[in-house]
Order: sequence, then C-alpha cells, then structure tokens
Amino acid sequence: MKVKMKKSDLAKKISYKINYLTNQDIDGGITSVLNLISESLQNRDRVEIRGFGSFSARRRSSRIARNPNTGEAISIGPKFHAYFRASKTLKAALNK
Repeated sequence: MKVKMKKSDLAKKISYKINYLTNQDIDGGITSVLNLISESLQNRDRVEIRGFGSFSARRRSSRIARNPNTGEAISIGPKFHAYFRASKTLKAALNK
C-alpha cells in the first residue's frame, strides 16, 4: 500500500525537527514556497532547487481525443502542464 504525504504531514515532520518554529509558521512557509513555485510556472519560468530537482512548464500540443462515455472524437487545444525533473542527487538517493 502506498502512503501519501499531505501538506499537514510534511508540516508535522518539519515541526519535529525544528522546535523553535510554530506550526503556523511552518504551514505558512510551506504555503509560501508552493505559491512561489506556482506563480513562477504560470509565468513560464523555471524553478531549480539544487540537490532536489527542477520544475518547468511544458507545452502540450493540440490533439484529437475520445470522450470515454460516448466514444466521440473531440479536439483538445494546446495547453501547458507542470513538469518535474529530479536531480542526480535525488535519483541516486532513491536508487541506493
């Protein structure tokens, strides 16, 4: 069974390691970082966190898809999606 970590779980783990910050400060910090990454991706900027990885916005071209309920062909326009690429350090740590 896969265990998912939620934002509140991440805040708890950080609070165990850093005693001098309140839970509100930790939650605010996490929210601020995620908002800054989101804003950067909306502006099509790349965000690189050394030793962890990089986030970027990639363009997905238009295509023809099928409606799963009716089987009808529909056209999907071009759009951007978030892309994450892990650093060499993170990949090495995962494959130990």
